[in-house]
Amino acid sequence: QVQLAESGGGLVQAGGSLRLSCAVSGRNFNIYTMGWFRQAPGKERGFVAAERRPGGSPNYADSVKGRFTISRDSARNTVYLQMNSLKPEDTAVYYCAGRCPSCSDYTYWGQGTQVTVSS
Repeated sequence: QVQLAESGGGLVQAGGSLRLSCAVSGRNFNIYTMGWFRQAPGKERGFVAAERRPGGSPNYADSVKGRFTISRDSARNTVYLQMNSLKPEDTAVYYCAGRCPSCSDYTYWGQGTQVTVSS
């Protein structure tokens, strides 16, 4: 069983930065695709960023390219989302997710962490 736990959310002014962390428990962390998603009030959950394997080329939503960076620390079983130049429209609950190599969908989800960006 894989469990994910996000942390690092909070309130920040526009233009500021936050780093989200996702602690992963369970085996085979390094072979999982790890991603970040977000859900703003009244909107569907949407893709933010993903890394298919440690050191692999990451993918980003167009809205966050150049501002957000996904990374992972295999020794700590942790995935990060560094968020810079934050905008009010980045306000959302951010979720960490994991997908096994043979899975078509993300199977494992964290509980989410709130990010609020004030103007």
